[in-house]
Amino acid sequence: MTNWRVNTILVLFFVFSAIVFGRLFFLQIIKHKYYQAQALGQQAGFSEVQGKRGQIFFQNSQESKGEFGTGDVKSLAINKDLWTLSAIPENIEDKNIFASKVSQIIGESENVIFSKIENKEGYTIIKKNLSETEKVELNKLTLKGLRLEPVTTRFYPQGELSAHVIGFVNGDGLGQYGIEGFYNSILTGKTGIKEKKTGLDSIGEDFVLNLDGSDIYLTIDYNIQLQAESLLKEAKKNLDIDAGQIIVVKPDSGRILAMANFPSFDLNLYGREKNMEIFQNSCIQKIFEPGSVQKPLTMALAINEGKITPNTTYIDYGSLKIGAYTIHNYDRKKYDLQTMTGVLEKSINTGAVFAQKSVDSKIYLEYLNKFGFYKKTNIDLQGENYSENNILKEAREINLATSSFGQGIEMTPIQLVTAFSAIANGGKTVKPYILEKIVNNKEEKKTNTIVLSQVFSKETAIEVTNMLISVVDNGFGKGAKILGYYTAGKTGTAQVPIRGGYDANKTIQSFIGFSPALNPKFLILVKLDNPKVPASSISATPIYKKLAEYIINYWQIPPDYEK
Repeated sequence: MTNWRVNTILVLFFVFSAIVFGRLFFLQIIKHKYYQAQALGQQAGFSEVQGKRGQIFFQNSQESKGEFGTGDVKSLAINKDLWTLSAIPENIEDKNIFASKVSQIIGESENVIFSKIENKEGYTIIKKNLSETEKVELNKLTLKGLRLEPVTTRFYPQGELSAHVIGFVNGDGLGQYGIEGFYNSILTGKTGIKEKKTGLDSIGEDFVLNLDGSDIYLTIDYNIQLQAESLLKEAKKNLDIDAGQIIVVKPDSGRILAMANFPSFDLNLYGREKNMEIFQNSCIQKIFEPGSVQKPLTMALAINEGKITPNTTYIDYGSLKIGAYTIHNYDRKKYDLQTMTGVLEKSINTGAVFAQKSVDSKIYLEYLNKFGFYKKTNIDLQGENYSENNILKEAREINLATSSFGQGIEMTPIQLVTAFSAIANGGKTVKPYILEKIVNNKEEKKTNTIVLSQVFSKETAIEVTNMLISVVDNGFGKGAKILGYYTAGKTGTAQVPIRGGYDANKTIQSFIGFSPALNPKFLILVKLDNPKVPASSISATPIYKKLAEYIINYWQIPPDYEK
């Protein structure tokens, strides 16, 4: 009897032990991960977060030794916390007292504040974009139902400076126009999970992977950009221009040092603009007929084909008849015997036609393609426009003739700059770019120079450069001459096309050139829309000189010869 009881107790003990050990095995081995996650869940909270948008900076060109020095940067687009005052009406103890105290700080009437919280449930916004003083004073209040919340917004410290290059972030957080639009995906922060630990082994820190967008550094030089925009504002005052653009580029690399537009707008107040057209960057989006600044390119292709030399002569009769059309020189003058260099010096239309007609039409059109006049440059800015020049491709004699002096051929300013840079760069065109580097978590990715086309030989480039030096020394470009330096450049005064012909009352006046001519450091295009003077020699050309002198002094470029 006793043995039976002992055996029963032993059996029950072993069964109980098996149950306990089985349960422990189930909890600690089979369900280990599940309960571990539950334990971690008690020590950590998780929430979805959005990384900050990357910032945009100017980075002065390597040659700069001016006010900010080599490698110095200035902020163009940053993220800024603006504070919003809101309330939860159902938590407010006395709405009259609440309205009275808040009114004294934010300058809003008590009645208006009371109307926002009276008989309302949930959440209501009282005022956005609080000043720092308002935020500090509101923080001192001990009112139930009052909330202060930071709202991250895009802020542009330079206001309207370089507005068309930068673009802006709209109300939905998307980049529009310029850099903000083109590099939106790179600038935008990623979405991720935010973890806040609260256990004994935690110090209460937030742990978030790097979700922030990349920072972008531009090739734009702050000082040169500021000077270019100032000169356009001055042109409005002195010449009453309708609009204007200035582009400064390193012709050997395609680095854009300045891209200025007038009129401009304040990036922080873009929502106030009524005319959406002001957001367009005319340097890359507005098509125009360039006029006589096209003539050096016509000379270059004809020289490269061995059809003319700078000293080739022809007789100018003041006009030229092609079919039913008559081409005149811009000033209606007759120049008699002239060299091709003289054609550029005096900007003779019939001389440009002479050079064009020396080349087979098919070959001529192929050169225009190499110059990039049928396609985009693919500069890294949103919304680049271009003309395919389809009418010109039909190769009608009159169209080819007028295109030789820049009428009946269309392009954007950036296309013109890209093509003209070949003269300063040994016959090669390079892709223009405006992004210097992308930086993300200390990793850098820089933009490299891309050669687009070897349009003509280095020898041709040297010959045309010498012709353009003569334009500045002896011709209509004298206003661009800088003592001690050789400058190569060309004036242009173009008619403005309208339906059925050209506007008799408007012109586009420009000057394009590079300095020092024999070792080019920079190339500048000055384009003025409808200045109230007759010719570019007294409008765009002096502006080129002012900006070129500024850059020469800023970079401390040594002179070519003694003054």
